[in-house]
Amino acid sequence: MKKTVTRLADGRELIYYDSVDSTVRNAVDRRPLDAVSTSSEIRHDPLLGDAVAIASHRQARTYHPPADACPLCPTRDGRLSEIPDSHYDVAVFENRFPSLAGDSGRCEVVCFTSDHDASFADLTEEQAALVLAAWTDRTAALGALDQVTQVFCFENRGAEIGVTLGHPHGQIYGYPFVTPRTELMLRSAARHRAEHGGNLFDDVVAREEKDGSRIVLATDDWIAHVPYAAHWPYEVHLHPRRRVPDLIALDEAARAEFPRVYLELLRRFDRIFGPGEPPTPYISAWHQAPFGIAGREEFALHLELFTIRRTSGRLKFLAGSESGMGVFINDVPPEAAAQRLREVAST
Repeated sequence: MKKTVTRLADGRELIYYDSVDSTVRNAVDRRPLDAVSTSSEIRHDPLLGDAVAIASHRQARTYHPPADACPLCPTRDGRLSEIPDSHYDVAVFENRFPSLAGDSGRCEVVCFTSDHDASFADLTEEQAALVLAAWTDRTAALGALDQVTQVFCFENRGAEIGVTLGHPHGQIYGYPFVTPRTELMLRSAARHRAEHGGNLFDDVVAREEKDGSRIVLATDDWIAHVPYAAHWPYEVHLHPRRRVPDLIALDEAARAEFPRVYLELLRRFDRIFGPGEPPTPYISAWHQAPFGIAGREEFALHLELFTIRRTSGRLKFLAGSESGMGVFINDVPPEAAAQRLREVAST
C-alpha cells in the first residue's frame, strides 16, 4: 500500500491509499473554496448521562446531488470534486460538514472506489483489503490525537438509512468521549469477568459456536453469527477468532482473510429478500476499544452489520418502544434470520 497525504483548497487533509507503490498523486484542488466554518459543540444530557453533538452547520451539506455533480467522484472533464485526481483506489478526507470538529473530535469521509455506480459488495478482494488498510491507518492516526478517545469506522448504505450521497463511501468518527454503547459493553464485560472469571466476548462467541443455530459462516480466522437477542431484523456480528481490541492489532492471517469473508456477508445481505429486490440498505459498524481507558484489554473488536428492512418492501421503524424507551421489538427470530443468511450463500 502507498499512502499520499495532501491538502484540499480549503486546507482540509486528503489521503490517497493506492495498491501500486509507483502511483503518483500530485493533482491540485482548483476549486475556489472558502475556509471551513463549523459550529460543532458537545452537550451532555444530565438525565441520561450521554452526549449530543450540536452541529447546525450540517443543514447546508450536499443533499442528493445528480450523479454528474457527485462530490465524491474523481475530478474529470472539467468537473471539480473533493478528489482532485482523475482516478483513485481509496481516498479519505476531512468532512466539509463534520458532526465533530476541533476539540469536539474529527470526522472523515472514506471513498471506497472511484466507480460511482459500484457498491462495497462489488469490490474485488484486493480493493476490500485496501479499504481495511485505510481503516486501520486512520484508526491509528485519529487515536493519536489528543481530542480523540474512540474511533468509529462505519458505512451507511441506502436512501432508507438516510444516505445523501449515492457514491460508495463510509465515514470515520473520532469521538472525544467513550460512546454510550461502548460504555455499556465495557460495563457488561467487567461484570462478567467479576462473576464468571472469563471474557464476555469470548464466552458469547463460544456459546454461539456451540449452539450453532445462529452461526452464519465460520472460517479459520473469522466467525459471524446473528446475536441471541438481535435488535434488528437481520443483524450479523463478525468477530476475529483471536480477540483483539482494535483494527490495529489484527494479525496478518485475519487481515488476509477478511476481504473474502466480509464481501461474502455483504453479498448475502443483498440476496435476503430474493431476486428482483433493490439492494438491501444496511449499516456496517466497526466496534473498537477506546484509547487510554482502564479495561481496554477486555474489549473485543467486532463488526456489526444490520439492515432496517424487515421484509420485502417494509422497513423496521424505531417507534414508541424503541425510540421512547430504548426497548427493541424484533419481528424476525434470530434463528430464522441466520437460517436465511445461510440459505443465500453465494456459489
